[in-house]
Amino acid sequence: MCSIGVRFNEKNFEYDVYSLVKAFYPGREVHICYEEEKKSFPEEFVVEYQKDRIHVAYRKEGQSQDQEEIALIHTWDRKMTKDRLKQGVYQLLRRLTGKELPWGTLTGIRPTKLVMGMIESGMTNPQIAQFMREEYYVSPQKAALGITIANREREILKEIDYENGYSLYVGIPFCPSICLYCSFSSYPYRQWEKRVGEYVDALKHEICEVSKMMKGRTLDTVYLGGGTPTTLPPEYLDEVLTCIEEHFPCDGLHEYTVEAGRPDSFTREKLLAIRKHPVTRISVNPQTMNQKTLEIIGRRHTVEDTVNAFYLARECGFDNINMDLIVGLPGEGKDEVSHTLEEIRKLDPDSLTVHSLAIKRAARLNMFRDQYQEMTFENNQEIMDMTTWCAYDMGMGPYYLYRQKNMAGNFENVGYAKVDKAGIYNILIMEEKQPIIAAGAGSSTKILLDEPITVPGSRHGRKTTLVRAENVKNIREYITRIDEMINRKGEWLWR
Repeated sequence: MCSIGVRFNEKNFEYDVYSLVKAFYPGREVHICYEEEKKSFPEEFVVEYQKDRIHVAYRKEGQSQDQEEIALIHTWDRKMTKDRLKQGVYQLLRRLTGKELPWGTLTGIRPTKLVMGMIESGMTNPQIAQFMREEYYVSPQKAALGITIANREREILKEIDYENGYSLYVGIPFCPSICLYCSFSSYPYRQWEKRVGEYVDALKHEICEVSKMMKGRTLDTVYLGGGTPTTLPPEYLDEVLTCIEEHFPCDGLHEYTVEAGRPDSFTREKLLAIRKHPVTRISVNPQTMNQKTLEIIGRRHTVEDTVNAFYLARECGFDNINMDLIVGLPGEGKDEVSHTLEEIRKLDPDSLTVHSLAIKRAARLNMFRDQYQEMTFENNQEIMDMTTWCAYDMGMGPYYLYRQKNMAGNFENVGYAKVDKAGIYNILIMEEKQPIIAAGAGSSTKILLDEPITVPGSRHGRKTTLVRAENVKNIREYITRIDEMINRKGEWLWR
């Protein structure tokens, strides 16, 4: 299938235009280029910035060079210019393809953060719905979903002290095997088994040092993620959890989560090691309950393993268990998703997170896509509705939402939960209401500043009140450069 070019006469809003073109043409290769480059494509979208106008045109070989064209006012206000540009590009793409996108021109990953801001500004729900439809071309269904979730988030978070509070993320970058779609910082445990002790020691050192930077602040939630934390042997798992509680104030936590994740990483000994600590929430993540799909995506466990792991967790006393599902997996359509939902309904978890497959650059599914080109990747509104009604049948309502790049069907990830079982950390990290202090290889600390700063390297002086302090992903480098990782956070936290 032919590639599509997106050509600019200056570097400005490239990703916003690219994201919309990619969403309308998900099966096509889309390339950004600039006016001076000699590349040519059979089809091109051309964005030309002029003094007071922006021209957006679609051009195709063998046809009129100005087959489709729009002109937009180029304003002094950067956000307004971006919004108008995206509206114009969307209108052009809609005209060319005859398609609509569920989330309209919204290409960011946090639609509910936008809605939350409008609620906090005093807008009513009907006003927000109308604004979402008219300004961003969001479908009525998605606008209603965003508003519902934003209101529930506000209710769940009303007791959180944003001014003085923070959350702690601790990363364990090991898994039993690497899934086909995974782009996280994960490594096969067997390849690193001899150095896991060194990793745990470095992690404990980071936890200890970072805790000193957070004295006097209120710790709201702790999240142990990965990778798969329960890949660790029980003694190491106990060491990490003990270290957290020795250095951080965990008595008044609103939530303490261990993302147990892979059923093939579960043992009774590991679950009992977790139970020794004030952990309130865990995950048992099947992704699918179809054995054929599990084998395709590289999850080396069975459907029966998932069922056994879930009941073992219940037997060990866990009363808040989340399950993750992915829709849009290779070869799965309506019937396969329906089967998964029926099996999940029998288990009756406390919360359910439904992910739309997002094939990121680092995933093997994308890196070696030629090997998987015959697979089908199906997601549509009917399938998403099936997951919603299943969650409702289990007594759950939606409580958080986020989106990812290259997401199948231009849909979203939604968390559903029973009353008092919502994942508070999930909301906090999406809404960016407080700092997230992170330890471990590949983890990212998010620090909220009192005053905005100019983003380093920003061409247009873009300012932000949120900065990130990234830890290296490579395990060897993490172990040897741990003090550098600690100092990097300290530069911001000691301000």
